[in-house]
Amino acid sequence: MAAQVATVAADALIVLGLVVTTLGVAGMFRMPDVYTQLHAASKAVFLGIVAFLIASMADGDGAITARAVLIAVFLLLTTPVGAHAVARAAFQRREPMLTSGALNESDQDLTPAADRDDAQPPSPLR
Repeated sequence: MAAQVATVAADALIVLGLVVTTLGVAGMFRMPDVYTQLHAASKAVFLGIVAFLIASMADGDGAITARAVLIAVFLLLTTPVGAHAVARAAFQRREPMLTSGALNESDQDLTPAADRDDAQPPSPLR
């Protein structure tokens, strides 16, 4: 009986991981700017993959559990750092915030170039 419950729980976690990952991929295509796309991607990576890792631990094998925990800790530490690095690079390139209602608390103007008075043609090096 306990094995059947573990199997059903693992199957449910796999479905949850697939749904979260699929929504994250869809968010990458549907979101209007790099900042919101990055949010969708980082959530999909962490939450979707962790659901898969927890499902893999349903077997009860100690080696698999140890590896899954190490992978989850690695993702917990590296996903925010990678997302921050990409967002900082986009900010330094002055990528515009296209999401309606986005709040820019920096002192830089991140409105789209076409809407600014000092619009210059994009550099060919970008």
